[in-house]
Amino acid sequence: MSLRVGARLAPRVITMIRFETVSKVYRSGNRPALHEATLEVKPGEFVFLVGASGSGKSSFLRLILREERASAGLIHVLGQDLGRLSNRKVPAYRRNLGVVFQDFRLLPTKTVFDNVAFALRVLGQSEAYIHDAVPEVLGLVGLGNKENRLPHELSGGEQQRVAIARAVVNKPAILLADEPTGNLDPATSAGIMDVLRNINAAGTTVLMATHDTAIVNDMKRRVVELSEGRIIRDEAGGQYQTRANPIVTVDDSYPTRADSQPIAIEPLDFDPIPAFDPMSPTSEAIDLSYLDRIGDEPL
Repeated sequence: MSLRVGARLAPRVITMIRFETVSKVYRSGNRPALHEATLEVKPGEFVFLVGASGSGKSSFLRLILREERASAGLIHVLGQDLGRLSNRKVPAYRRNLGVVFQDFRLLPTKTVFDNVAFALRVLGQSEAYIHDAVPEVLGLVGLGNKENRLPHELSGGEQQRVAIARAVVNKPAILLADEPTGNLDPATSAGIMDVLRNINAAGTTVLMATHDTAIVNDMKRRVVELSEGRIIRDEAGGQYQTRANPIVTVDDSYPTRADSQPIAIEPLDFDPIPAFDPMSPTSEAIDLSYLDRIGDEPL
């Protein structure tokens, strides 16, 4: 068996993610969480999503996962119009997505093998398939000799590698990473990014929300910057902060960046996304259903 990450991608799909003037308004917010965001992500891209807390990154990820619906505009992911996707089809749609969180969210009483295998058992995969796929993906993330360990026996970096293995074992076309290095030291973070780089090189499209300046500057991939719900920069080979000409808006109610110097943007004093943790390890009955639901941490 050969585990080819990204194998679900059909050759005819030329755009993985497309936002067309997408806005999202929450009842509790005093301004849109997203405002007329337009973005296209193509197969095989590695895209960093950056911006202050409350800038709209959480909303962006939740809309892709169809955890939320757009208030206006169109969202297409893997050829599907998410605005027309019925609720009963959402779980099947999410099987094409892998999700990695900042806080790992492993089941503490299950071994490394079983934490990864659980994602496949949720999908009804055979035990024969599981016993082929899990060791292979653990080898991919550098944990081939740790499959019988429990989470508390692993370092933080190793726990995050388990979480990544769980996210990609089903060969998703898209991997969404929500601050995957946020709780890790710089050296460990570099190792995690090597894993994500390898997964991306194998064909999986990666969208990663992060505050880690060093990682963004080192990798020099596409950078999309959000501020107060607006995309203010979309730069190939970018850095966390840049002198490149930004996108300029004409709405006087929002800050614009008309010259080559970045301007200071005050972060929102609230998080429009409520805290939500569907993968709390307090009950295994909850399952690891990041395939069916997603939690959210403030970005």
